[in-house]
Amino acid sequence: MQTVRTITPCALALGLAVVGCVPSFPEGAARDADTSVPDAFEGTSGGESSARIDWRELFPDAHLTALIEAALQNNQELNITIQETLIAKYEIMARRGELYPRVDFGAGAGVEHVGETTSQGRSDEMAGLPANLQDYGFGLRASWEIDVWRRLRNLRDAATNRYLATIEGKNFMVTQLVAEIARLYYELVALDRQAEVIERNIELQESSLEIVRLQQEAGRETSLAVTRFEAQLRGFQSRRFEIAQRIVETENEINFLVGRFPQPVERDSAGFLEMEPPAVSAGLPTALLENRPDIRRAELLLEAAQLDVRAARARFYPSLSIEGGAGYQASNIRRLLDTPGSLLYGIFANLMAPLFNRSEIKAEYFASNSRQMQAVLSYERAILTAYVEVANRLSLIENTSRSYELKQQQVERLAESIEQSMLLFNTARADYLEVLTTRRDALEAQMELIETKLNQMTATISLYQALGGGWTNPEAEARP
Repeated sequence: MQTVRTITPCALALGLAVVGCVPSFPEGAARDADTSVPDAFEGTSGGESSARIDWRELFPDAHLTALIEAALQNNQELNITIQETLIAKYEIMARRGELYPRVDFGAGAGVEHVGETTSQGRSDEMAGLPANLQDYGFGLRASWEIDVWRRLRNLRDAATNRYLATIEGKNFMVTQLVAEIARLYYELVALDRQAEVIERNIELQESSLEIVRLQQEAGRETSLAVTRFEAQLRGFQSRRFEIAQRIVETENEINFLVGRFPQPVERDSAGFLEMEPPAVSAGLPTALLENRPDIRRAELLLEAAQLDVRAARARFYPSLSIEGGAGYQASNIRRLLDTPGSLLYGIFANLMAPLFNRSEIKAEYFASNSRQMQAVLSYERAILTAYVEVANRLSLIENTSRSYELKQQQVERLAESIEQSMLLFNTARADYLEVLTTRRDALEAQMELIETKLNQMTATISLYQALGGGWTNPEAEARP
């Protein structure tokens, strides 16, 4: 049996009549994204952005470099994100396959029994056919939707953009991971330095306590002075264990990001207060559009949403498909390959267009427009967020630099006052409360100086991250 189906002129005219019946969006079509940014960051003169600097150049510490490299290999969350990029890549493969004809092979065998009182049964009886009619067959079947309105190609391109967006999402996670490891590393170094300061103050306080006890024995001081000196010493000793606990927790945070169980973290704590924050240039705000992975991701998702709207719109238009098949079929297996007696083939051209009850198509069309508007707002928010983050980091760097200079002067003056207070105390020209207050203030100032230096370092790291630095590899950089 052979069949050829053609499209009648009436069906063609009826299908084309609905081409112009695409409804308007109730809330209006999604607008274009506003990507304008200020000409420059406040207090800067532009220049080249430091976002393209490799993080290895920014962090010369060998221990820190080793930690970041290990984290980029072993961090579980980053590896989960990489698997998401692979899932998105396979979605492209699926969408691409819809563009090509589909060919299936099938084979079957069976028995059919038709009731004798039916018209089919009467006909089979008159033709001399058995009551249990056997049926054997095999062949190829093919179907192909002609992508007249680019619906399938738009879906394929949308899937491609979403795949690229997952790549940018992975890059954004890399920037966060590099910055977080660096921040925790310098926090650990700062805690080491604070532990040293506490130890020195404990030794100094123990020495002063011995002096006060000797003065009590000589009748120059009361037991109250001894008690107050000892109480302050116990406070310093207690603080030492608080810092030790913070060191353990910070080490474990680093180990977690590196993807390993708790263990000591190798580091170089020498000369922390003498460290100079790496020089980072903000560049122009327009560079954020290219360097920030989260902005690039939002842009790609917007492009994908626009393609989804076009694909949804194409569903209102007539779809053209071609179907066909060829094979052999017979009621007697011994005659299955008889040619042309058992040969069958057919080809069909179908033109289908939605006419009534198009609610599902309209709902998806309207929803795709809302998703596009959502992507527009997300893109604009990503740009605004990036600009605000950079502006905040630039201000933080400036203010922490000035604060560190003043805090350094405070520590120097309080260090002098400690010697003066003890000298006056030993000559009975100052009481013990002045000595205790001076030492407490000096300790707090030293601890705050270390915190301020840490803020300087982390502010620079945060600016590097806010600019979009940390994910590029100048030696082998290529857009996926």
